[in-house]
Amino acid sequence: MDAIGILGGSFDPIHVGHLQLARDALANLPIAEVHLLLAAQPWQKEVLTAAQHRARMIELAIEQELPFTRRRMILDLRELERGGPTYTVDTLRELRATLGTEVPLVLIMGADQFARFDTWREWESIPELAHLAVAKRAGAAPALNEPLQRLRNARYLKYAGDLVESPAGHIVDLAMTPVDASATEVRELLGRPTESADTSRLATLVPPAVLDYIRSQHLYTGPHGH
Repeated sequence: MDAIGILGGSFDPIHVGHLQLARDALANLPIAEVHLLLAAQPWQKEVLTAAQHRARMIELAIEQELPFTRRRMILDLRELERGGPTYTVDTLRELRATLGTEVPLVLIMGADQFARFDTWREWESIPELAHLAVAKRAGAAPALNEPLQRLRNARYLKYAGDLVESPAGHIVDLAMTPVDASATEVRELLGRPTESADTSRLATLVPPAVLDYIRSQHLYTGPHGH
């Protein structure tokens, strides 16, 4: 049984780093599809662009992927539809209620996110609901505190292909193609006066259709991109 990958985030805006992580997950994990799970209001963030804009930018980014990849990237709006503060554990429980207990789920996150995993709501329950795939970027991974190191040691699985043998409970590494991109940089560049904006750099950070949409909707034009 193929697994389903889940890549959550505020996607404010979606950029080439997000897309490359989704591609790498599709290429290296035994998943049939990856859900780009749009966070309505992550509890750790205060100011976000309106969700309808962030959702539309994800749609545009997916549309520009190659057909084989495009068919396997899914915009998932369940957190937006549920409303209220966004907690991953609640979303995974909702997915389990919809998909059943046997479908393998793989929650995809960066090593920096995993290093803060113990700050998430009911974090110890999350591995009971989904596997974790931790993307390793270039350079040394962030150090883990004792609870997280213990979790990793207890649940680490060397071969990602074995994730399909159980619905949840394991941690695997996910090699990620190096990409120098962040939503913070995108917003900062867009927040500069038009005459000083680094257009060539922006073109490497977000897909063309997304950049066109941002400009047509006058997003991220305030100080520092807000």
